[in-house]
Formats: sequence, structure tokens, C-alpha cells
Amino acid sequence: MKKLFILAAAASLIATMATAQTTVVTPGTTTGAAGATIQIEPEYRTRIKSYVTEHKVRPVETRERIVVGARVPTDVELTAVPSDWGPSVTKYRYVYSGNRVMLVDPGTRTVVHEID
Repeated sequence: MKKLFILAAAASLIATMATAQTTVVTPGTTTGAAGATIQIEPEYRTRIKSYVTEHKVRPVETRERIVVGARVPTDVELTAVPSDWGPSVTKYRYVYSGNRVMLVDPGTRTVVHEID
């Protein structure tokens, strides 16, 4: 009986440790909906802002404001992220809205990062 109690306590502790997560948010980053932190180096932030200006990216217009953690409406087209925006963001798509570039998880259409 004592062994069973010790095994149950150990299993409970292991399960608790497995589900616990520590998220560190550093300045200049935004935590995405899934809890992952996206690191974008300052040089890439500058490239992204320059890209939007140079390519005259037109902002999308929606009834609701697009914010981190929200889903982008299905009628809004998601654009592929250029490879020169940095390796940490190439798996995402983007939307330009309200003078901000919003990185979007294409699978869920959830905004995971804002670059203002």
C-alpha cells in the first residue's frame, strides 16, 4: 500500500512538471496565443518596416481591430513573409493593419506578434 501511494505521488508530480511552462518575455517581443515568444532582432524589425514602406503595402480594413491573440477574419488575405525578414518568422504570414505588421499563424489565423 505504501509503494502504491509513493508511485501515485511520483506520477502526480511528474504530470505537474510536464504541464508546467515558463514563458520569458523580453523587451520588444510579444507573446503569441500559444505562449511562444517570437524573437525579432532589431535589424529585422527595421527591414520589415522598410519593406512595408518601399513596397507600398496597403493596409487591410476590417470592422474589428486586429490584435495579438485574435483571429484574422477569413475574408482577409494572409501574405507570405519574405525570407529576408529573418529565420524566426518565415513560418508565419502577415497582415498590415493600422500601421502595424501583424504576424499570423496560418494554421489557426491567430495573430501571434505585432510589429509597430
